[in-house]
Order: sequence, then structure tokens, then C-alpha cells
Amino acid sequence: MSNSIKRIVVYCGANVGNNPAYKAAAIEVGRTLAEQGIGLVYGGGGVGLMGTIADAALAAGGEVIGVIPEALKALEVEHKGLTTMHVVPDMHSRKAMMLGLADAVIAMPGGFGTLDELFEALTWSQLDYHRKLCGLLNVAGYYDHLIAWIRHSVEVGLVKAVNHELIVHGATVHELLDGLRTRPFPLAQKWMGR
Repeated sequence: MSNSIKRIVVYCGANVGNNPAYKAAAIEVGRTLAEQGIGLVYGGGGVGLMGTIADAALAAGGEVIGVIPEALKALEVEHKGLTTMHVVPDMHSRKAMMLGLADAVIAMPGGFGTLDELFEALTWSQLDYHRKLCGLLNVAGYYDHLIAWIRHSVEVGLVKAVNHELIVHGATVHELLDGLRTRPFPLAQKWMGR
């Protein structure tokens, strides 16, 4: 079985971080998506890892769709050269539109915003609001502790094992894309119930 992926929403940092591997991974992800004909949907920023991934995808001839809230556009952090830019009223609208435009999710290294977006996407998937797998690009072990916490949450019974299957993780973009394409969507269980 293969999941059709035409566009992927990528959540990542508005900073580049202090490990050069993060920027290198953003370049590789942007270029790889473009080369494989997969459109990039992201937060519309021209700074940090967000700007890096967009620039790499554009340089490789890819489609890049940005979704930015009015307040961030007013701060002039938007990317000026995207295929399409959507300006929305707030962060809630941004997250809903980004997910609506994509077939799957990748979270790269990032901060609070990246995790907020990832966990909202996971929660919506768990509740069957959409059927999109979420991937963690574990660059240089960035998500090791998060992956361990998720496993721990399953072990102590606060996350159902079937919902753990909503998350694919890999150390490279190729590994992650293979997992997102081939993993069957689990029958997610509602957060309540037996």
C-alpha cells in the first residue's frame, strides 16, 4: 500500500539553531520535496529554518505555499518569493489551512511553535478529524527525548498504542518519506473510551 502525497506541511524553526545539521537538513528537505514533485506547505516565513527550506525548494523548481498570520506579515518576516502566499487572521486559521492543503506532516527541529503545530495535527488525527500521518525528522537526535516521552506515555497508559502509530520518525528525509508513504493509517481510537 502506498499513501499518495502531493503536498507536505513542514513545521520548523524561525531560527536556524546552533547545530549546522539543522540548516543542512532544511536544505535537503526542500530540495528533495521539489525533486520528488511534492509541494511544500509551511508557515510563510523568510527567516530561520523556514526561510531555508523554502529557498531550497524554490531553487529546485518546487511549489512552495506559505500561510502567514497578518501580525507576522506586519512584522515583515514573510518570504517574498513563494509560489503562493496566504495571509490569514490568526494562528488558529494558519494551522487549519496548512493542514488542509497537505497530505502529511513533517516536523523538523524547531521550538514551541513547531511542537504546538505538530501536537495539534496529531490530536486532530487521533480524533479522526483528518487522516494524515505525522513525521518527526530526527536530525542529529533532536527529537530523541520527545520520542522517548511518547513511548513512555504509551507504557503508562496515557496514549493508546494505536495512536503512537500516527507518528513516523526517521533520521533522513528519504527514510521519513518512505515511512509516510508506506505506513497504513492506523484506526485511531478516540481519546476517550476503552
